[in-house]
Amino acid sequence: MTASRTTNQALFDRARDVIPGGVNSPVRAFNSVGGTPYFVARGEGARVWDVEGNEYLDLVQSYGAIIGGHAHPKVIEAIRAAAGDGTSYGAPTEREVLLAEEIRRRVPSCQKVRMVSSGTEATMTALRLARGATGRNRVVKFAGNYHGHGDALLAESGSAVAHLDPAHSPGGVPGSAGVPAAAVTDTVIAPYNDVPELDDTVACVIVEPVAANMGLVQPADGFLAGLRAECDRVGALLIFDEVITGFRLGWGGAQEAFAIRPDLSCFGKVIGGGLNVGAFGGRADLMDHLAPLGPVYQAGTLSGNPLATAAGLAALDLCDHDAYRSLIGQAGRLAAGFQAALHGAGIPAVVATAGPLIGIHLGATAPRTYADARTTDEARYAALFHALLQRGVALAPGAYEVMFPGLAHDDAVIDRIIETAHEAAAAIGSP
Repeated sequence: MTASRTTNQALFDRARDVIPGGVNSPVRAFNSVGGTPYFVARGEGARVWDVEGNEYLDLVQSYGAIIGGHAHPKVIEAIRAAAGDGTSYGAPTEREVLLAEEIRRRVPSCQKVRMVSSGTEATMTALRLARGATGRNRVVKFAGNYHGHGDALLAESGSAVAHLDPAHSPGGVPGSAGVPAAAVTDTVIAPYNDVPELDDTVACVIVEPVAANMGLVQPADGFLAGLRAECDRVGALLIFDEVITGFRLGWGGAQEAFAIRPDLSCFGKVIGGGLNVGAFGGRADLMDHLAPLGPVYQAGTLSGNPLATAAGLAALDLCDHDAYRSLIGQAGRLAAGFQAALHGAGIPAVVATAGPLIGIHLGATAPRTYADARTTDEARYAALFHALLQRGVALAPGAYEVMFPGLAHDDAVIDRIIETAHEAAAAIGSP
Protein backbone atom coordinates (compact mmCIF):
# COMPACT_ATOMS: atom_id res chain seq x y z
CA MET A 1 0.00 0.00 0.00
CA THR A 2 1.06 3.63 -0.42
CA ALA A 3 2.23 5.15 2.85
CA SER A 4 0.58 8.28 4.19
CA ARG A 5 2.60 11.48 4.28
CA THR A 6 2.16 11.62 8.03
CA THR A 7 3.83 9.53 10.73
CA ASN A 8 2.47 7.76 13.78
CA GLN A 9 4.18 10.29 16.05
CA ALA A 10 2.90 13.31 14.13
CA LEU A 11 -0.63 11.95 14.13
CA PHE A 12 -0.45 11.12 17.83
CA ASP A 13 0.72 14.67 18.56
CA ARG A 14 -2.25 16.05 16.62
CA ALA A 15 -4.61 13.63 18.33
CA ARG A 16 -3.48 14.66 21.81
CA ASP A 17 -4.36 18.25 20.95
CA VAL A 18 -8.01 17.40 20.23
CA ILE A 19 -8.68 14.05 21.97
CA PRO A 20 -7.94 13.40 25.67
CA GLY A 21 -4.74 11.37 25.75
CA GLY A 22 -4.85 11.19 21.97
CA VAL A 23 -7.11 8.11 21.98
CA ASN A 24 -10.77 7.22 22.29
CA SER A 25 -10.17 4.17 24.51
CA PRO A 26 -7.43 4.27 27.16
CA VAL A 27 -5.37 1.15 26.41
CA ARG A 28 -4.69 2.44 22.88
CA ALA A 29 -2.44 5.15 24.30
CA PHE A 30 0.34 2.60 25.01
CA ASN A 31 0.69 3.97 28.55
CA SER A 32 1.25 0.49 29.99
CA VAL A 33 3.85 -0.56 27.42
CA GLY A 34 5.42 2.80 26.53
CA GLY A 35 6.09 4.28 23.13
CA THR A 36 3.92 5.76 20.43
CA PRO A 37 0.79 3.99 19.22
CA TYR A 38 0.60 2.97 15.58
CA PHE A 39 -2.34 4.51 13.72
CA VAL A 40 -4.04 1.93 11.50
CA ALA A 41 -4.71 2.97 7.92
CA ARG A 42 -6.37 -0.26 6.79
CA GLY A 43 -6.68 -3.98 7.48
CA GLU A 44 -7.12 -7.11 5.44
CA GLY A 45 -7.45 -10.63 6.79
CA ALA A 46 -4.88 -11.23 9.51
CA ARG A 47 -2.96 -8.02 8.73
CA VAL A 48 -3.15 -4.30 9.41
CA TRP A 49 -1.05 -1.48 7.98
CA ASP A 50 -0.27 1.75 9.80
CA VAL A 51 -0.11 5.26 8.33
CA GLU A 52 3.61 4.85 7.68
CA GLY A 53 3.02 1.71 5.60
CA ASN A 54 4.30 -0.74 8.23
CA GLU A 55 2.59 -4.15 8.07
CA TYR A 56 1.63 -6.15 11.16
CA LEU A 57 0.23 -9.63 11.69
CA ASP A 58 -2.62 -8.64 13.97
CA LEU A 59 -3.63 -10.65 17.03
CA VAL A 60 -5.81 -7.84 18.39
CA GLN A 61 -8.54 -8.14 15.75
CA SER A 62 -10.43 -5.22 17.30
CA TYR A 63 -10.30 -6.94 20.70
CA GLY A 64 -12.35 -9.85 19.39
CA ALA A 65 -14.94 -7.93 17.38
CA ILE A 66 -13.38 -9.30 14.18
CA ILE A 67 -13.56 -13.08 13.74
CA GLY A 68 -13.42 -13.60 9.97
CA GLY A 69 -10.47 -11.28 9.42
CA HIS A 70 -10.33 -7.59 8.59
CA ALA A 71 -12.42 -6.46 5.62
CA HIS A 72 -13.86 -9.92 4.99
CA PRO A 73 -15.54 -9.72 1.56
CA LYS A 74 -18.87 -11.14 2.76
CA VAL A 75 -19.06 -8.73 5.68
CA ILE A 76 -18.05 -5.74 3.57
CA GLU A 77 -20.59 -6.61 0.89
CA ALA A 78 -23.32 -6.95 3.52
CA ILE A 79 -22.48 -3.50 4.91
CA ARG A 80 -22.27 -1.98 1.45
CA ALA A 81 -25.66 -3.38 0.45
CA ALA A 82 -27.29 -2.22 3.70
CA ALA A 83 -25.74 1.26 3.46
CA GLY A 84 -27.22 1.66 0.01
CA ASP A 85 -30.66 1.50 1.60
CA GLY A 86 -29.86 4.01 4.36
CA THR A 87 -27.80 4.03 7.54
CA SER A 88 -30.40 4.54 10.28
CA TYR A 89 -34.17 4.89 10.47
CA GLY A 90 -35.27 5.01 14.09
CA ALA A 91 -37.76 2.34 13.09
CA PRO A 92 -37.72 -1.49 13.19
CA THR A 93 -36.03 -3.44 10.40
CA GLU A 94 -36.15 -7.07 9.34
CA ARG A 95 -32.48 -7.71 10.11
CA GLU A 96 -33.05 -6.91 13.80
CA VAL A 97 -35.48 -9.80 13.90
CA LEU A 98 -33.15 -12.07 11.94
CA LEU A 99 -30.21 -11.36 14.25
CA ALA A 100 -32.29 -11.90 17.39
CA GLU A 101 -33.54 -15.19 15.92
CA GLU A 102 -29.98 -16.27 15.13
CA ILE A 103 -28.84 -15.50 18.67
CA ARG A 104 -31.76 -17.50 20.08
CA ARG A 105 -31.02 -20.39 17.70
CA ARG A 106 -27.46 -20.62 19.00
CA VAL A 107 -28.18 -19.73 22.65
CA PRO A 108 -31.46 -21.33 23.78
CA SER A 109 -31.38 -19.54 27.16
CA CYS A 110 -32.12 -16.34 25.23
CA GLN A 111 -35.82 -16.79 24.61
CA LYS A 112 -36.04 -13.07 23.85
CA VAL A 113 -33.30 -10.61 22.85
CA ARG A 114 -32.97 -6.82 23.00
CA MET A 115 -30.45 -5.13 20.70
CA VAL A 116 -28.36 -2.21 22.00
CA SER A 117 -25.27 -0.37 20.76
CA SER A 118 -22.41 -1.62 22.96
CA GLY A 119 -21.38 -4.29 25.42
CA THR A 120 -21.42 -1.70 28.19
CA GLU A 121 -25.01 -0.83 27.38
CA ALA A 122 -25.90 -4.52 27.41
CA THR A 123 -24.45 -5.20 30.86
CA MET A 124 -25.74 -2.03 32.52
CA THR A 125 -29.26 -2.71 31.21
CA ALA A 126 -29.12 -6.36 32.23
CA LEU A 127 -28.35 -5.18 35.77
CA ARG A 128 -31.26 -2.76 35.70
CA LEU A 129 -33.51 -5.54 34.44
CA ALA A 130 -32.32 -7.92 37.16
CA ARG A 131 -33.03 -5.34 39.84
CA GLY A 132 -36.41 -4.47 38.36
CA ALA A 133 -37.47 -8.08 38.01
CA THR A 134 -36.38 -9.17 41.49
CA GLY A 135 -37.11 -6.01 43.46
CA ARG A 136 -33.62 -6.29 44.99
CA ASN A 137 -30.64 -3.94 44.77
CA ARG A 138 -27.40 -5.78 45.48
CA VAL A 139 -25.17 -7.01 42.67
CA VAL A 140 -22.27 -9.45 42.99
CA LYS A 141 -19.38 -9.24 40.54
CA PHE A 142 -15.91 -10.76 40.55
CA ALA A 143 -12.55 -9.06 40.91
CA GLY A 144 -10.82 -8.88 37.55
CA ASN A 145 -14.00 -9.23 35.51
CA TYR A 146 -14.70 -6.27 33.23
CA HIS A 147 -18.30 -5.56 32.29
CA GLY A 148 -17.95 -2.20 30.59
CA HIS A 149 -17.70 1.25 32.12
CA GLY A 150 -21.11 1.53 33.74
CA ASP A 151 -20.83 3.07 37.20
CA ALA A 152 -22.10 0.11 39.25
CA LEU A 153 -19.67 -2.34 37.63
CA LEU A 154 -16.53 -0.23 37.36
CA ALA A 155 -14.81 -1.62 40.45
CA GLU A 156 -12.00 -4.19 40.45
CA SER A 157 -12.49 -4.38 36.70
CA GLY A 158 -9.47 -6.15 35.32
CA SER A 159 -7.82 -4.71 32.23
CA ALA A 160 -10.02 -1.60 32.33
CA VAL A 161 -8.52 -0.24 35.53
CA ALA A 162 -5.53 -2.47 36.23
CA HIS A 163 -3.06 0.25 35.33
CA LEU A 164 -5.08 3.00 37.00
CA ASP A 165 -5.61 1.16 40.26
CA PRO A 166 -2.29 -0.20 41.58
CA ALA A 167 -3.63 -0.23 45.13
CA HIS A 168 -6.23 -2.88 44.16
CA SER A 169 -9.23 -1.01 45.57
CA PRO A 170 -11.48 -3.21 47.73
CA GLY A 171 -15.07 -4.05 46.93
CA GLY A 172 -17.51 -1.17 47.11
CA VAL A 173 -14.86 1.38 46.08
CA PRO A 174 -15.23 2.96 42.64
CA GLY A 175 -12.60 2.07 40.04
CA SER A 176 -12.76 5.53 38.47
CA ALA A 177 -12.91 9.15 39.47
CA GLY A 178 -16.34 10.57 38.78
CA VAL A 179 -18.14 7.48 40.04
CA PRO A 180 -19.78 8.38 43.36
CA ALA A 181 -19.38 5.95 46.21
CA ALA A 182 -23.15 5.57 46.29
CA ALA A 183 -23.06 4.07 42.80
CA VAL A 184 -21.18 1.02 44.05
CA THR A 185 -22.65 0.78 47.53
CA ASP A 186 -24.72 -2.18 46.40
CA THR A 187 -21.91 -3.76 44.37
CA VAL A 188 -20.25 -6.67 46.16
CA ILE A 189 -16.84 -7.85 44.91
CA ALA A 190 -15.97 -11.53 45.24
CA PRO A 191 -12.80 -13.39 44.24
CA TYR A 192 -13.10 -15.10 40.86
CA ASN A 193 -13.34 -18.89 41.06
CA ASP A 194 -14.80 -18.83 44.57
CA VAL A 195 -18.57 -19.26 44.92
CA PRO A 196 -19.85 -16.55 47.29
CA GLU A 197 -22.57 -17.15 49.84
CA LEU A 198 -25.58 -15.08 48.84
CA ASP A 199 -28.64 -13.86 50.69
CA ASP A 200 -32.08 -12.61 49.69
CA THR A 201 -30.87 -9.03 49.14
CA VAL A 202 -28.92 -10.04 46.02
CA ALA A 203 -30.58 -9.29 42.70
CA CYS A 204 -27.98 -10.95 40.53
CA VAL A 205 -24.51 -12.32 40.07
CA ILE A 206 -22.72 -11.18 36.91
CA VAL A 207 -19.66 -13.08 35.71
CA GLU A 208 -17.36 -13.52 32.75
CA PRO A 209 -17.72 -17.31 32.37
CA VAL A 210 -14.14 -17.29 31.12
CA ALA A 211 -12.23 -14.34 32.53
CA ALA A 212 -10.55 -12.56 29.61
CA ASN A 213 -9.75 -9.16 31.09
CA MET A 214 -7.11 -10.25 33.60
CA GLY A 215 -5.16 -12.23 31.11
CA LEU A 216 -6.99 -15.48 30.49
CA VAL A 217 -8.34 -17.40 33.50
CA GLN A 218 -10.50 -20.48 33.07
CA PRO A 219 -13.33 -21.14 35.53
CA ALA A 220 -12.33 -23.71 38.11
CA ASP A 221 -14.17 -27.02 38.11
CA GLY A 222 -17.57 -26.50 39.70
CA PHE A 223 -17.37 -22.68 39.83
CA LEU A 224 -20.04 -21.88 37.26
CA ALA A 225 -22.28 -24.73 38.40
CA GLY A 226 -21.84 -23.51 41.96
CA LEU A 227 -22.94 -20.01 40.96
CA ARG A 228 -26.03 -21.43 39.28
CA ALA A 229 -26.93 -23.43 42.37
CA GLU A 230 -26.30 -20.56 44.80
CA CYS A 231 -28.38 -18.13 42.72
CA ASP A 232 -31.20 -20.67 42.62
CA ARG A 233 -30.98 -21.14 46.38
CA VAL A 234 -31.73 -17.47 47.15
CA GLY A 235 -33.76 -16.50 44.09
CA ALA A 236 -31.04 -14.34 42.52
CA LEU A 237 -30.44 -14.15 38.77
CA LEU A 238 -27.27 -15.39 37.09
CA ILE A 239 -25.94 -13.15 34.30
CA PHE A 240 -23.26 -14.36 31.91
CA ASP A 241 -21.26 -11.56 30.32
CA GLU A 242 -20.47 -13.19 26.98
CA VAL A 243 -19.38 -10.02 25.20
CA ILE A 244 -16.03 -11.74 24.57
CA THR A 245 -16.92 -15.44 24.78
CA GLY A 246 -20.21 -15.25 22.91
CA PHE A 247 -19.84 -16.75 19.42
CA ARG A 248 -16.06 -16.72 19.91
CA LEU A 249 -15.64 -19.67 22.26
CA GLY A 250 -17.91 -21.76 20.10
CA TRP A 251 -21.29 -22.03 18.40
CA GLY A 252 -23.26 -21.35 21.58
CA GLY A 253 -20.61 -19.50 23.58
CA ALA A 254 -19.45 -20.35 27.07
CA GLN A 255 -22.85 -21.49 28.27
CA GLU A 256 -22.85 -24.26 25.68
CA ALA A 257 -19.21 -25.14 26.40
CA PHE A 258 -19.81 -25.46 30.16
CA ALA A 259 -23.44 -26.64 29.99
CA ILE A 260 -24.68 -23.90 32.34
CA ARG A 261 -27.89 -21.99 31.59
CA PRO A 262 -27.85 -18.41 32.91
CA ASP A 263 -30.98 -16.30 33.36
CA LEU A 264 -29.61 -13.41 31.30
CA SER A 265 -26.73 -13.16 28.82
CA CYS A 266 -24.89 -10.16 27.38
CA PHE A 267 -23.27 -10.06 23.94
CA GLY A 268 -21.25 -7.74 21.71
CA LYS A 269 -18.19 -7.82 19.46
CA VAL A 270 -18.71 -10.77 17.06
CA ILE A 271 -22.44 -10.08 16.58
CA GLY A 272 -21.64 -6.70 14.99
CA GLY A 273 -19.06 -7.88 12.48
CA GLY A 274 -16.78 -5.04 13.65
CA LEU A 275 -19.48 -2.37 13.96
CA ASN A 276 -20.93 -0.90 17.15
CA VAL A 277 -23.33 -3.40 18.68
CA GLY A 278 -24.54 -5.04 21.85
CA ALA A 279 -27.38 -7.29 22.88
CA PHE A 280 -28.76 -9.01 25.93
CA GLY A 281 -31.27 -11.78 26.22
CA GLY A 282 -32.78 -14.30 28.57
CA ARG A 283 -35.93 -15.92 29.81
CA ALA A 284 -39.06 -14.49 28.24
CA ASP A 285 -40.67 -13.75 31.61
CA LEU A 286 -37.64 -11.64 32.59
CA MET A 287 -37.25 -9.88 29.26
CA ASP A 288 -40.93 -8.91 29.30
CA HIS A 289 -40.18 -6.59 32.23
CA LEU A 290 -38.60 -4.26 29.65
CA ALA A 291 -40.50 -1.31 28.21
CA PRO A 292 -42.80 -1.19 26.33
CA LEU A 293 -44.20 -4.32 27.99
CA GLY A 294 -42.95 -3.67 31.52
CA PRO A 295 -41.66 -0.98 33.88
CA VAL A 296 -37.89 -1.37 33.26
CA TYR A 297 -36.89 1.35 30.84
CA GLN A 298 -34.28 1.06 28.09
CA ALA A 299 -34.10 2.82 24.75
CA GLY A 300 -31.57 3.70 22.06
CA THR A 301 -31.87 5.60 18.79
CA LEU A 302 -29.27 3.40 17.08
CA SER A 303 -30.24 0.09 18.70
CA GLY A 304 -30.50 -2.58 16.01
CA ASN A 305 -28.68 -0.35 13.52
CA PRO A 306 -29.16 -1.69 9.97
CA LEU A 307 -25.43 -1.67 9.15
CA ALA A 308 -24.44 -3.45 12.37
CA THR A 309 -27.13 -6.11 12.04
CA ALA A 310 -26.15 -6.74 8.41
CA ALA A 311 -22.49 -7.09 9.36
CA GLY A 312 -23.31 -9.28 12.35
CA LEU A 313 -25.44 -11.68 10.36
CA ALA A 314 -22.70 -11.98 7.75
CA ALA A 315 -20.05 -12.59 10.43
CA LEU A 316 -22.12 -15.26 12.18
CA ASP A 317 -22.73 -16.96 8.85
CA LEU A 318 -18.96 -17.58 8.67
CA CYS A 319 -18.99 -19.28 12.08
CA ASP A 320 -20.14 -22.83 11.56
CA HIS A 321 -18.94 -25.81 13.59
CA ASP A 322 -16.05 -26.48 11.20
CA ALA A 323 -14.88 -22.89 11.60
CA TYR A 324 -14.76 -23.24 15.39
CA ARG A 325 -12.83 -26.50 15.15
CA SER A 326 -10.30 -24.78 12.92
CA LEU A 327 -10.06 -21.75 15.23
CA ILE A 328 -9.46 -23.90 18.30
CA GLY A 329 -6.80 -25.94 16.53
CA GLN A 330 -4.94 -22.87 15.27
CA ALA A 331 -5.10 -21.23 18.70
CA GLY A 332 -3.69 -24.35 20.35
CA ARG A 333 -0.80 -24.43 17.91
CA LEU A 334 -0.10 -20.72 18.36
CA ALA A 335 -0.22 -20.98 22.17
CA ALA A 336 2.20 -23.92 22.12
CA GLY A 337 4.52 -21.89 19.90
CA PHE A 338 4.51 -18.93 22.28
CA GLN A 339 5.03 -21.24 25.25
CA ALA A 340 8.04 -22.88 23.60
CA ALA A 341 9.48 -19.52 22.57
CA LEU A 342 9.23 -18.03 26.06
CA HIS A 343 10.50 -21.11 27.88
CA GLY A 344 13.31 -21.49 25.37
CA ALA A 345 14.42 -17.97 26.21
CA GLY A 346 14.33 -18.66 29.95
CA ILE A 347 11.23 -16.53 30.54
CA PRO A 348 8.77 -17.93 33.12
CA ALA A 349 5.38 -18.00 31.43
CA VAL A 350 2.08 -19.80 31.25
CA VAL A 351 0.35 -19.52 27.87
CA ALA A 352 -3.25 -20.61 28.34
CA THR A 353 -6.11 -21.23 25.94
CA ALA A 354 -9.88 -21.29 26.25
CA GLY A 355 -11.30 -22.37 22.93
CA PRO A 356 -9.66 -19.96 20.47
CA LEU A 357 -8.70 -17.40 23.13
CA ILE A 358 -5.03 -17.17 24.19
CA GLY A 359 -3.56 -15.48 27.25
CA ILE A 360 0.05 -14.96 28.31
CA HIS A 361 0.84 -14.83 32.02
CA LEU A 362 4.48 -13.93 32.58
CA GLY A 363 5.02 -15.90 35.74
CA ALA A 364 5.64 -19.50 36.76
CA THR A 365 2.11 -20.40 37.91
CA ALA A 366 -1.21 -20.14 36.10
CA PRO A 367 -3.48 -17.55 37.74
CA ARG A 368 -6.74 -18.55 39.38
CA THR A 369 -7.83 -15.14 40.72
CA TYR A 370 -7.30 -11.46 39.94
CA ALA A 371 -4.67 -11.24 42.67
CA ASP A 372 -2.78 -14.08 40.96
CA ALA A 373 -3.15 -12.39 37.57
CA ARG A 374 -1.67 -9.17 38.93
CA THR A 375 1.62 -10.98 39.53
CA THR A 376 2.36 -11.06 35.80
CA ASP A 377 5.59 -9.30 34.84
CA GLU A 378 4.23 -6.14 33.20
CA ALA A 379 7.67 -4.73 32.39
CA ARG A 380 8.65 -7.92 30.58
CA TYR A 381 5.32 -7.93 28.74
CA ALA A 382 6.08 -4.41 27.51
CA ALA A 383 9.46 -5.59 26.27
CA LEU A 384 7.87 -8.58 24.53
CA PHE A 385 5.18 -6.38 23.01
CA HIS A 386 7.73 -4.04 21.43
CA ALA A 387 10.06 -6.85 20.34
CA LEU A 388 7.15 -8.43 18.49
CA LEU A 389 5.85 -5.15 17.09
CA GLN A 390 9.28 -4.26 15.71
CA ARG A 391 9.23 -7.61 13.90
CA GLY A 392 5.74 -7.16 12.51
CA VAL A 393 3.44 -8.90 15.02
CA ALA A 394 0.88 -6.85 16.96
CA LEU A 395 -0.41 -7.87 20.38
CA ALA A 396 -2.70 -5.73 22.51
CA PRO A 397 -0.73 -2.99 24.32
CA GLY A 398 -1.58 -4.28 27.79
CA ALA A 399 -0.53 -7.27 29.87
CA TYR A 400 -4.08 -8.18 30.87
CA GLU A 401 -5.56 -8.54 27.38
CA VAL A 402 -5.87 -11.75 25.37
CA MET A 403 -5.05 -12.73 21.79
CA PHE A 404 -7.80 -13.22 19.23
CA PRO A 405 -6.60 -15.38 16.34
CA GLY A 406 -9.38 -15.63 13.78
CA LEU A 407 -10.37 -17.41 10.62
CA ALA A 408 -7.83 -15.41 8.60
CA HIS A 409 -4.92 -16.74 10.68
CA ASP A 410 -4.03 -19.64 8.41
CA ASP A 411 -1.08 -22.02 8.74
CA ALA A 412 1.35 -19.64 7.06
CA VAL A 413 0.37 -16.78 9.37
CA ILE A 414 0.59 -18.96 12.48
CA ASP A 415 4.00 -20.27 11.40
CA ARG A 416 5.31 -16.75 10.87
CA ILE A 417 4.00 -15.53 14.24
CA ILE A 418 5.62 -18.50 16.04
CA GLU A 419 8.91 -17.85 14.26
CA THR A 420 8.70 -14.19 15.27
CA ALA A 421 7.84 -15.12 18.86
CA HIS A 422 11.05 -17.13 19.11
CA GLU A 423 13.06 -14.19 17.75
CA ALA A 424 11.39 -11.70 20.09
CA ALA A 425 11.66 -13.91 23.17
CA ALA A 426 15.35 -14.53 22.48
CA ALA A 427 15.91 -10.80 22.19
CA ILE A 428 14.45 -10.04 25.62
CA GLY A 429 15.14 -13.30 27.46
CA SER A 430 17.43 -14.10 30.33
CA PRO A 431 21.16 -14.22 29.56
